[in-house]
Amino acid sequence: MGIRNYLIEGGSGTGKTSVATELERRGYHVVHGDRVLAYVGDPETGRALAGPPEGVDRIAWGYAHWIWPVDKVRAIAADTTHTATFFCGGSRNFHKFLDLFDKVFVLDIDVETLNRRLDGRPNEPGFEPAERALVLRYHRSREHLPAGNNIDTANAIPSVVDDILAQLT
Repeated sequence: MGIRNYLIEGGSGTGKTSVATELERRGYHVVHGDRVLAYVGDPETGRALAGPPEGVDRIAWGYAHWIWPVDKVRAIAADTTHTATFFCGGSRNFHKFLDLFDKVFVLDIDVETLNRRLDGRPNEPGFEPAERALVLRYHRSREHLPAGNNIDTANAIPSVVDDILAQLT
């Protein structure tokens, strides 16, 4: 396994991409999971899927089938050329590779701040009222999130990253 691997997870709008960008700015090795790993697939088998079955809510189905390729995650985590690797993003099959991480951080935010962040997304392709409702439901239920160290992301991102770095093992 690599020297140190960390998972930074959280619901939509909690700041995963912003945290990843700040970690990169500080010189850390970062894997933007939502950009370079994620695809729509079966969380148990990893098999890629074309789309939801007829009559199924496509938005909820898409969120529930957003996964990372386990073999690729394992290969990146095994790379010892970096002292630390931060995997940032969401995946519904995290249970298949949680054993690779020295620590898991779960980004969280109060609902008012989350709503302000989501207000900035209405023109984003695919972001519609039904998706916003689902994001808010998942925020309340914490569905699709691993257990980990909760990190409040209401503060400025540099301060949030300081919080994370202070908790590294």
